[in-house]
Amino acid sequence: MPVDTTLLRRFVAVAEELDIARAAKNLNVSRTTLMKSVASLETELGVPLFEPAADNPYLTEAGIALLAESKGLLAHMPPAGGPSQGSGNSSGGGGKAKASKGRGRAPAVKGQAAPGKRRQSR
Repeated sequence: MPVDTTLLRRFVAVAEELDIARAAKNLNVSRTTLMKSVASLETELGVPLFEPAADNPYLTEAGIALLAESKGLLAHMPPAGGPSQGSGNSSGGGGKAKASKGRGRAPAVKGQAAPGKRRQSR
């Protein structure tokens, strides 16, 4: 049965950190989202991966086995963003539009009425 790699990555982050808040910060997701992901993975697999009563998570035997298996599986996969994710400054479009040059009035005439137009009174 195929398992969502995002769920596996989140599980591995929690299992390695053994601190939900720190793992959530490292993954840039909320703690609630992270815990829902782990709960979803536990439901999908049908076994608990962490001890339920612990403030800080502790792995069960099934969790330890899944951690070892997940690390091996994720090591052979592309990074979480995929190959299409750019470095940020690529010329692939997106980002802030630049102002067009040569438009508008020169600074010397700003504030003066345009030729042929009446100035609005204030």
